[in-house]
Amino acid sequence: MTVGVLVMAHGTPAAAAEIGPFYTRIRRGRPPEPAQLAELEARYAAIGGTSPLARRTRAQVDALRAALDARAPGRYVVAFGAKHTDPLIEEAAAWLRDRGLRRVVGLVLTPHASSMGSQEYLERAAATLGDLVTFVPVGPWYAEPALVSLLADRVTAVRTGAAGTGTAQTGTAQTGTAQTGTAHVVFTAHSLPARVSAAGDTYPEQVAESARLVAEAAGLPSEEWSVAWQSAGRTPEPWLGPDVRDEVRRLGASGCSAVVVCPIGFVADHLEVLYDLDVELAAVAAEVGVAFRRTPSLNDDPVFIEVLAAVVTTADGAVGDGVP
Repeated sequence: MTVGVLVMAHGTPAAAAEIGPFYTRIRRGRPPEPAQLAELEARYAAIGGTSPLARRTRAQVDALRAALDARAPGRYVVAFGAKHTDPLIEEAAAWLRDRGLRRVVGLVLTPHASSMGSQEYLERAAATLGDLVTFVPVGPWYAEPALVSLLADRVTAVRTGAAGTGTAQTGTAQTGTAQTGTAHVVFTAHSLPARVSAAGDTYPEQVAESARLVAEAAGLPSEEWSVAWQSAGRTPEPWLGPDVRDEVRRLGASGCSAVVVCPIGFVADHLEVLYDLDVELAAVAAEVGVAFRRTPSLNDDPVFIEVLAAVVTTADGAVGDGVP
């Protein structure tokens, strides 16, 4: 049996001229105010004009396709669909369906599940595939041992200085000159409106658990790491906190001299990492006199790609278990 694999991610504008339409789509058809658009364009300009996310995601999908073919030659047909840019999730799902595939595994490129995040991706895919296709969604995969080990190694390397100085372009960033061997580690993920937790969404608990797993694997004492949230939307309602900027300010006020940030909720370089952390948070850290470093993004690291291949084949249940 040939099985489809639908890889889904957020998407990003490919050129500066696409930022406005992209923002409008995110706002469900409501064009942004001129000041809002100008601010977003300035953020993209600060990281080079556009985000590398499209290129990074393409590399991840291509590498996953190769890894799956190495595991089970000819079994998988891989397609990519984005939430906000072409090809959309619906277009990619329809392409797999129209090829006559009757089994599709859905993988969202975010390790944690939420009703406002990955669940929406999966529901859009399932609706397009229809009743004639067996849709197998991949659940949260933050606890995969190989992923935990990979992130722990990166935390240790950056914390001890073994990762080198780095820049935002190569996946790490730093400010300040203090030694980071005893740096406090802050694990971050994208904030969501606080109502998701009140409604029973376990996203906050998943993020906390994944941070604990990585911290323990890295040998961090409980007092040397914490969880904070980033990139909250600008709406009147409360969002999950503490905000990572406030957390760094708190740490600075408590006498902490160095912070290592691990964006545990993200798998690739994009605006929320390259601007919100490498530019905005770095400035906050400099203001409060705290040295700042960030772990490199996962991007298409071969170890990470093998994690993705493993969760796909496990969800498929087809490699090594006798399923035709």
